[in-house]
Amino acid sequence: MKAIMKPGTFRLLILMILQGFLIAGCAKISVPTGGPKDRDIPVVLKSIPENGALNFKGNEILVTFDEYVVLDKINDKFMVSPPMRKRPEIIVRGKSVRVRYDEILRDSTTYTLNFQDAIKDLNEGNAIPNYQFVFSTGSFIDSLSVTGNVYSAFNLDPPENTLILLYSDLADTSVMKQIPAYITRATSKGEFRFDNVHQGTYRLYALTDLDNSKNYSNRDEWFAFYNAPVLVTPEKNYLPIEVKKDSVTVKPAPGAKEPFVPPVLGEYQLILFQAEKTLHYMTSSSRKTRQQLVYTLSLPPDTMKFEFSIPGADPGQYFIEKSRSLDTITVWLTDSTIYNRQVVETIVKFPFTDTLGITAEKTDTVQMRFIAPRTSRTKISKVPPYKVTSNISGQARPDARIILNAPEPFMPPDTSRIIFYEVQKDSKTRHKYYFEKDTANSCRYKVNSELVPDRNYLFIADSAAFRSIYGNVSDSTAIRITVLNAESFGELTLNLSGYEGNAIIEVLDNTEKIIRHAVSRGSGKIKFPLLEKGKYRLRAVFDLNNDGKWTTGDFDLKRQPEPVMYYKEEINVPENWQIEQPWELIQGNFKEPQLQKIKTQPR
Repeated sequence: MKAIMKPGTFRLLILMILQGFLIAGCAKISVPTGGPKDRDIPVVLKSIPENGALNFKGNEILVTFDEYVVLDKINDKFMVSPPMRKRPEIIVRGKSVRVRYDEILRDSTTYTLNFQDAIKDLNEGNAIPNYQFVFSTGSFIDSLSVTGNVYSAFNLDPPENTLILLYSDLADTSVMKQIPAYITRATSKGEFRFDNVHQGTYRLYALTDLDNSKNYSNRDEWFAFYNAPVLVTPEKNYLPIEVKKDSVTVKPAPGAKEPFVPPVLGEYQLILFQAEKTLHYMTSSSRKTRQQLVYTLSLPPDTMKFEFSIPGADPGQYFIEKSRSLDTITVWLTDSTIYNRQVVETIVKFPFTDTLGITAEKTDTVQMRFIAPRTSRTKISKVPPYKVTSNISGQARPDARIILNAPEPFMPPDTSRIIFYEVQKDSKTRHKYYFEKDTANSCRYKVNSELVPDRNYLFIADSAAFRSIYGNVSDSTAIRITVLNAESFGELTLNLSGYEGNAIIEVLDNTEKIIRHAVSRGSGKIKFPLLEKGKYRLRAVFDLNNDGKWTTGDFDLKRQPEPVMYYKEEINVPENWQIEQPWELIQGNFKEPQLQKIKTQPR
């Protein structure tokens, strides 16, 4: 008898066989092990037109690589020099990168498409370093180069995201109104290089370009200019591009530090600065609490005044404080019928500069709104205590002074609730002190007292010892202070030479925060006592205009920023040690700790 298999049974059998194959196959799947990691960068197989093409009139460039590629931050990294008025369209498809543009190109001009390291392979992200595509609309490729370095004026560090501009139009107004003849971007080390530059005379600038205009149209932008015209000739500026023999990019091991490579010093150095503000206007207005109104001006009012009023309110219902720089005005509302309003209408008068550059008094109505934070219906909102804090607690220098700060203006402290002790081993004795109100800040009190080195002190304030003008009271406060003796600190003496003008000498910590400063008037010794043990940096500001501060640059006045010089290395100041260090000051911008040396044009 012939056996007959049912259709359903046959399908079931086929499914079981396939499932067996799949299980077996899945069991064999594993992550590949061993073998070298792909560290090769993509290689160009062909391009249309060829890189270096002459008499090119097309509007599209196609570059094909030997592997699949992706674009990384192409909008930030890609640049065309000379710049096009409209940004080209860049498309990546598989192994190809296509660049399209609609703009009619200049005749007899060499164009450089700089991708920097934006082109990477798909699998490992190996980038082509500084990939450039060059073509000419004429019969030859320009082959001259311009190199240099750009640094921030005050700390001489390389700035981020800085454009370098070359203008063939030598007029001062060209950088403000026109796009440049050539454009490039500085590296993270402050290096820049123009390749394929045509012979000629140029002006050289640097710019942060906040508004993406490719010119210096905003004084808030960081800007630099080279004092003299830049002459580009074959005899002087023919600098061949270095070709790396090794095409493999090796990445450091995870956690490993990349070795420091000093920047390549180019021919031209630019010092980037931000010009002083010249326009008067109100930068902000805010109501930080119910009672506090804050107005900030771009500049101190100068000869004009800042005036404030509230319609229908008496001046006795508020008082006004001005910062020491006079550019910040704080109004404290003292009448609850006013500060309990959700919106307080204020009228302010302040200096304002119009579009014609004319500064006059402006009157403005400003609505100051305060929205209280929401509280849970189930919880009873508690008034936070009047928190009084001190600038020092614990160990202090012999010349330390206690300063008390609070979030609201002080009422005179209740001294009956305050005791200041000098603490000895077995006893405590009262220590003399007196309060001094800060005339520029009603939320600050100075505790004037002579603190003796190598002594311990205890400042005790009972609850309600401090009270704000709004009736809020403080919690109890205890401040313990140990005044160190002079032997716990070091002393640094600098023996200055080489510069006979005024210089501001600054002692900096490892974050370049100014710890101490002093003014030097020529050669001689300058002392910095009571320095905590540690490593310090030294900076000298050459005060050319003798105004006692660092002065920034000004393009309109053709004034470079005042030069800044760093001492060549860190100085270690041990405890209970006096160090005398010679330092020859050379007028110019120098920063040696990072092996950076900048030679600037004479001022």
